[in-house]
Amino acid sequence: MTIPTATSEAPAAPGLPDLATLSRLANEFFGSLPSTAAPGASLHGVNTPPAPPSFAAPLDAPALAERAPSLAPSSTAGNGVPDHALQAAPGTQPRLGGVVTGVPQAYAAALPSVPAPESASIGGAQPPSTPYYFVGESSAYRSPPATGGENRISAQPYALPGQASLAALLAELSPPSSTVQPAQRSTAPYYFTEHALPRSQGAVPALPASRAPFDVHAVRRDFPILAERVNGRPLIWLDNAATTQKPQAVIDRLAHFYAHENSNIHRAAHELAARATDAYEAARQKVARFLGASSVEEIIFVRGATEAINLVAQSWGRQHIGKDDEIIVSHLEHHANIVPWQMLAAEKGAKLRVIPVDDSGQIRLDEYQKLLNERTRLVAVTQVSNALGTVVPVQQVVELGHRAGACVLIDGAQAVSHLRVNLQQLGADFYVFSGHKVFGPTGIGVVYGKREILEATQPWQGGGNMIQDVTFEKTVYHGAPARFEAGTGNIADAVGLGAALDYLERIGLENVARYEHDLLAYATQGLRTVPGLHLIGTAADKTSVASFVLDGYKTEEVGKLLNQDGIAVRAGHHCAQPILRRFGVEATVRPSLAFYNTCEEVDVLIASLHRLAAAAGRRR
Repeated sequence: MTIPTATSEAPAAPGLPDLATLSRLANEFFGSLPSTAAPGASLHGVNTPPAPPSFAAPLDAPALAERAPSLAPSSTAGNGVPDHALQAAPGTQPRLGGVVTGVPQAYAAALPSVPAPESASIGGAQPPSTPYYFVGESSAYRSPPATGGENRISAQPYALPGQASLAALLAELSPPSSTVQPAQRSTAPYYFTEHALPRSQGAVPALPASRAPFDVHAVRRDFPILAERVNGRPLIWLDNAATTQKPQAVIDRLAHFYAHENSNIHRAAHELAARATDAYEAARQKVARFLGASSVEEIIFVRGATEAINLVAQSWGRQHIGKDDEIIVSHLEHHANIVPWQMLAAEKGAKLRVIPVDDSGQIRLDEYQKLLNERTRLVAVTQVSNALGTVVPVQQVVELGHRAGACVLIDGAQAVSHLRVNLQQLGADFYVFSGHKVFGPTGIGVVYGKREILEATQPWQGGGNMIQDVTFEKTVYHGAPARFEAGTGNIADAVGLGAALDYLERIGLENVARYEHDLLAYATQGLRTVPGLHLIGTAADKTSVASFVLDGYKTEEVGKLLNQDGIAVRAGHHCAQPILRRFGVEATVRPSLAFYNTCEEVDVLIASLHRLAAAAGRRR
């Protein structure tokens, strides 16, 4: 067949089509390509969004909004489900490579390491490209380094869809039932009750104009498990102090590691060993930047905060604590920051001394000062109580401990997901935390130690990876941190932890702290309306933990009944028996909040507790 040619000043060669014909044929061909999925196709009973436009069509603003609702104010999710009642897992929706709603899918290949800011003195590299969680590393945006005394990158405040609705919720909050009298108020000036909730109005005030909460429903789409249903109800995850859920960026990063990088690290000459080593050491760099450490050599990977404290006790502690020396802990401590020191004290003949707390659950600095003396070798305290949520004034604890010549260890397991930490400013000698408390994988944790202290400390465990040379007569150890990482470490989960910290930095810890503070105020006001409910731990400075007991029920009964409504809370002693007994109880119910929880979820919790309280009253 002869293909016709168009007339033009320069005729086409015989038998060949001209440019206009080629363009028309190409347009018809690309325009007729089938989509990858039919619009409205069902996946596990949930309508999926329409297929993305073909690569030949322009990506206009409405199409982008349909695929990434978090970027379109007041838009509807592409799966047809309202943002406040998401049922489809984000992983089943188009993610544009993960850039608009999270971290790029091929994360390691695209971003093998995140350099530290120059002000943090970690390699002198540039800060992450953006503090915003929904913009990937491909953005040309470069945030400026932090100024002032804090050697950190400060996330900039920003407003996303949902600010108005959250402000309205906080402004217009009223007790769930007007017929239920609120529990008797304490006269103590707690920041989340009296200060935030005027007595005359009995409501949470509107957010100040300067506050800029993020769109929590956009954030929730990054956490697939939040689309789960429990007992036929949407999952309400209020057990964040026990463990946090994982964003898709972390899940993707782990999958990428095992699919493309899996190998043991160091020494090997092959490509996968190099990739795995780069990813592992990049994670160490991210942790150093996140904590404001002065060097990556101050970061040791372990299984979690419990192993971290045991490492310090069995290495540094055995070297420096002897008979009649003293170790100070507080009444707030998790068992992981009590038992290792008891074991060491029993072995060495040392004494364990305890900082008391007041009736609100805050440590007494005046009594702490009385405990310090020339025999004090170590002070080990939590930054945030896992049982009460109390924020301990650790800056003062460190300063007073150093004046007495003691080393200070801070347990940051409950702090790092809520508060900005700057270890160069804090000055602690040791700092520990667990990855699974900060939206990372389980089985990975961190010990920070000042470099000069680590270099003078003998290792706890022996084996491969921590040695320079071994003979039958003598072993020469590596310097820190390698000397404390014997054997094959948890490489993949260290990389996953790095991805979790990247994700949290994109959102901005300052934004997280503001949002969670207001959510705690909302929850506290609601809990106070439940008859027979008694809050345990009412310090003026708290993170988002609300421990309570309910008249007529054992704590485990409350936990099981709430589970029937899809609500996950922790019920028990929370591995913190001494502090609960200080308040005359053996166990509490502990809802604990994270930045992906909502006022609507709190409303469901309060309504369920009202039903339980009413049922207990009828039984009596």
